[in-house]
Amino acid sequence: MTLPTPRVSFEFFPPQSLEASFRLWDTLGTLAPLMPEFVSVTYGAGGTTRDLTHDAVKTIHAHYGVKVAAHLTCVNATKAETLEIAEGYAEAGVNQIVALRGDPPKGANRFEPHPDGYASSVELIEGLAKTGKFEIRVGAYPEPHPEANNLQECVDFLKRKVDAGATSAMTQFFFEADTFFRFRDACDKAGINVPIIPGILPINNWTGIRKFAARCGAIIPQWLDEAYDAAIRDGREQLLSTALCSELCTDLIEGGVEDLHFYTLNAPDLTRDVCAALGVTPEVNLSEVA
Repeated sequence: MTLPTPRVSFEFFPPQSLEASFRLWDTLGTLAPLMPEFVSVTYGAGGTTRDLTHDAVKTIHAHYGVKVAAHLTCVNATKAETLEIAEGYAEAGVNQIVALRGDPPKGANRFEPHPDGYASSVELIEGLAKTGKFEIRVGAYPEPHPEANNLQECVDFLKRKVDAGATSAMTQFFFEADTFFRFRDACDKAGINVPIIPGILPINNWTGIRKFAARCGAIIPQWLDEAYDAAIRDGREQLLSTALCSELCTDLIEGGVEDLHFYTLNAPDLTRDVCAALGVTPEVNLSEVA
């Protein structure tokens, strides 16, 4: 049976050095020809890359021919300042925002809202929705968020975000397709009726990703640890990563998923290879080969 080709989107983070800028533009040069539905650009913890994010979003929108969703958080800003940033995106022609509460600044143990700012992602979504200018994407957690007591709390909070005006959700990454399917079923039962797009993290470096997963609350199956132990020992980590990520995406597509959102970490090769395995290949203009 031939599987349908999925729609894809990609997440990048803004560069903080000249070398990182070259890496981002190289990544875009590799992945933009795959004609993603959109690309998103993150904020740093505590809103530390706010200006860099704004500059990257405007540059991508102006020069790469793809739709851009700009991340926007509640951290370290008043409501007026946050809406001013959003208005700047609208004026630049960017009408998609990924609305998030945001992580606390480095060294802080918990999120503390600005006295005159939005206290939660729900409030931020409500504020953006009132403008009528944006398609509002949000985050979702197919495994319990580190601050949640259980998965149902995550489902209930996503419902609040949808009721506030969110038009789609992208999940935290996960390692097994059944994790997403259980979450999707729970969301359906809760009456959540917006698209829920699985977030895919191609594993460029298992040691680093494993630490990141532990901080995010993503469950690491024992078989995955064992597989990478053997692959690293045998020098075939990248080969294993390509195979496992392609298999995960195939399982999701077989389960009815039509869209995949890739967390690229500004390293395009593995994402490109997985997309190729799924039938997502660069679109070439006939004029380019004439």
